[in-house]
Amino acid sequence: MLERTFVLPDEAATQRLAARVGAAMERGAVFHLSGELGAGKSSFARALLQALGVTGRIKSPTYSLVENYPLERGQAWHLDLYRIADPDELQWLGVDALGEPDAVVLIEWPQHGRGAIPSPDVELALAYAGTGRHARLSAHTARGERLLERLDPGVEAPAQTHG
Repeated sequence: MLERTFVLPDEAATQRLAARVGAAMERGAVFHLSGELGAGKSSFARALLQALGVTGRIKSPTYSLVENYPLERGQAWHLDLYRIADPDELQWLGVDALGEPDAVVLIEWPQHGRGAIPSPDVELALAYAGTGRHARLSAHTARGERLLERLDPGVEAPAQTHG
């Protein structure tokens, strides 16, 4: 499994990483976003959606659980499953639409939906590191590996790469 770890000293670095991920993406991908409260999952998701061309207000799905955004090619879905107690609760959300091959799917707190949500192409784990964060991107599919291989490290050099 291919992994890359980045040091993110501030929110601007998180936004730059999301923009680089957006530039490296093929059509569609499923991302599982994990980390403690406040670790930057929503900030990353918002910046990635902007990098993919979403304009206007990008709402957090904290209360609605799911938000949908049209893209030039396909759709983007942003889910926040923090308030889900049982994966069976997701049936009414229409999660079957998340399996569209060109859809970009960003799922915060994926452990709350295990078994009812699509498996990730890439998992992003964010962790506190002093006043900043560490971001570990792990590929789980060939699509995810291609994304990580194309990922330009940009200004913040990756802390480590595992292949």
